[in-house]
Amino acid sequence: MKKNLILVWSLILIMFMNILPVHAAYNSPNNLYVVKAGDTLPEIANKFDTTIEELKLTNGLQSDSLFVEQKLWVPIMHEVVTGETLQTIASTYHSSVDTIKKANGLVSDELFAGQILKVSPKKMTMQGQHILMSKEEFRDWLFNNQFNRDIRIIQQHHTWLPSYEQFKGTNHFQMLQSMENFHKKEMGWQNIAQNITTFPDGKVAVSRPFNIAPEGSIGPTANSVGLTIENIGNFDLGHDVMTKEQQDTIVYITALLCIKFGLTPSIDSITYHHWWNLQTKERVLDNGPDYNVKTCPGTNFFGGNSTNDAKKHFYPLVSSKIEEILATID
Repeated sequence: MKKNLILVWSLILIMFMNILPVHAAYNSPNNLYVVKAGDTLPEIANKFDTTIEELKLTNGLQSDSLFVEQKLWVPIMHEVVTGETLQTIASTYHSSVDTIKKANGLVSDELFAGQILKVSPKKMTMQGQHILMSKEEFRDWLFNNQFNRDIRIIQQHHTWLPSYEQFKGTNHFQMLQSMENFHKKEMGWQNIAQNITTFPDGKVAVSRPFNIAPEGSIGPTANSVGLTIENIGNFDLGHDVMTKEQQDTIVYITALLCIKFGLTPSIDSITYHHWWNLQTKERVLDNGPDYNVKTCPGTNFFGGNSTNDAKKHFYPLVSSKIEEILATID
């Protein structure tokens, strides 16, 4: 009798052990995969029953290269519990209601307890190497990624041309492609010069990969350890008046970059193109003769383009935003 009882309990334990991992996997609250040494996109795609293209679209990947500790959104299986909605599930797993419905062939928003759903992360908006995001999407993208280049300077530029007149509200990619074509064909550069572009509607684009130093007239001293932000618009006095949406985005993403790369806002970490000599490529701050410096990022860029303007009008906004963001990070 005792032997039979032990056998019964052993069988129950085996069944429980076989069932538990399945339910634990279904109800995992985290579908961020942390890249380990030796991981490849094909292996990760196979592991999570997805494709390389899906992984690249849902994570804004510009190449097949991966870095240790990089975080990737991956599909997950989820078992519905009482009270859950498609919206709450989508919010939990960085997805959307439409994405979940499409992946599971759902024709309504109704769910029932015990239902098994495949939850895929929402896709990013990409064309070629260009990734178009809201400033909040940029935050997730930035913090999930790892970079293999020393980054110590954030460059602020304005495009001058194209200006607000050329922005039509929906032509972000056309403008990016035009700039890329001009930089490659007319300037002889290898790629679009800037890593980041901001737009009048507050959208932000990543184009030139962060692991590749920017190009341009600011010179190798600033470029070798720099990231370039091109802000669409002509922000010299008397020209474009920057929208609040673009102002907010410039401050927000600059703060995010400071957090990511451990920078404190100062003339050494956040630089204006105006402070660099076009001939020598050296930093001259406010002492460059007009014929050897550009007004970029504009004589009316957050109050002006001098170092005093940056210290008085721009750096305090970035510092305040850094504190605000850090207060929301667990």
